[in-house]
Amino acid sequence: MIYLDNNATTRPCAAAIEAAGLAMREAWHNPSSVHRAGQTARAHLEMARKSIAELIGAKPREITFVSSGTESIHLAIRGVVHAQPKHDDPPLVASTKVEHSAIRELLTEMEARGEARVHWLEVDGAGIVQLESVADALARKPAIVSVQWVNNETGVVQPVEQIAAICNSANVLFHCDGVQWVGKEATRLGQDGLNCAMLSLSAHKFHGLKGFGCLYVRSGVRLRPQTPGSQELGRRGGTENVPGILAAGAAAREASAWLEDTAPRDSLGMLRDEFEAEVVAGCPGAEVNGSDAPRIWNTTSIGFPKLEAEAVLLALSESGVCASAGAACASGSLDPSPVLLAMGVRPALAHGSVRFSLSRETTREELKQAAAIVIRCVNSLRASTSAAV
Repeated sequence: MIYLDNNATTRPCAAAIEAAGLAMREAWHNPSSVHRAGQTARAHLEMARKSIAELIGAKPREITFVSSGTESIHLAIRGVVHAQPKHDDPPLVASTKVEHSAIRELLTEMEARGEARVHWLEVDGAGIVQLESVADALARKPAIVSVQWVNNETGVVQPVEQIAAICNSANVLFHCDGVQWVGKEATRLGQDGLNCAMLSLSAHKFHGLKGFGCLYVRSGVRLRPQTPGSQELGRRGGTENVPGILAAGAAAREASAWLEDTAPRDSLGMLRDEFEAEVVAGCPGAEVNGSDAPRIWNTTSIGFPKLEAEAVLLALSESGVCASAGAACASGSLDPSPVLLAMGVRPALAHGSVRFSLSRETTREELKQAAAIVIRCVNSLRASTSAAV
């Protein structure tokens, strides 16, 4: 099986599996307990926190452990909104319609419940936020602006450093969904990098385990906990997931080492481009969504007009290729991707768009085989569709 669905999840690395095993065999005690065994588990946990902080250029005390990228996003948005002073109008949140559903659906729900008002920033045909739209939004005095670093469906990279600078100049908090960036590209927070107030990440996107996420919170940012308790400096209650945290620490250390050299990323980016070119050449009418914008090295979204993505995915799966239609959490839906529609992609192309995502383990041979399989499946589906008509 050729696995090209790494934006959904990556295979856990050996170091992460070993670290989780150590947690379950030896450091299985409650890290909040005062006895020696509990404090040994706490020491392992804090070492993992340090490794994750080093991966993004943060301080360990700025890292809050949660259960997923989605919870991290919800803690950032709801935590800020609920910490605002009471007024007649609910706090304003500014974001985009090309965000992951963890943000889009959250904001839609919060607005429907009267928890927040939402201002949608403008994006261009590649899904990139228009900076003048951010400046206009700040005149409305939002409590927080939230924009993803990398689009999970197209791989398009947002100008988050510039957005953060605009927000900071107006003393508005900026939250960045870094789930698809961290561990794949070098990350440095603060004055010399992305000077955001909060950053969300999830270790299973860079070869850690599922069931773990974390939120970077810059010192001085006020958050109201969504799960009150004494753990995680009072930001998030509940006994910590020690196996997941230790695995995340190990995955962070491996990612940090891998990111020291840009050559592997450059090579994988070229392989992604070759795969795209082969598929587009072999499937007349196919288009790459967001191809005119800066994109991360591992992601491509290819639209096959007059086909349904679900049919393409089933054919690929039966032929040994794993991919997805947009976000994995939206699979099973017959509706076109809201992200692609928000970019202005025509519905016929959005309906037939498939996402292929690489990991640092993906090989040239796999991509060559996958391109041939995609071409065969797409053209076979087109022939059968034409015959049915």
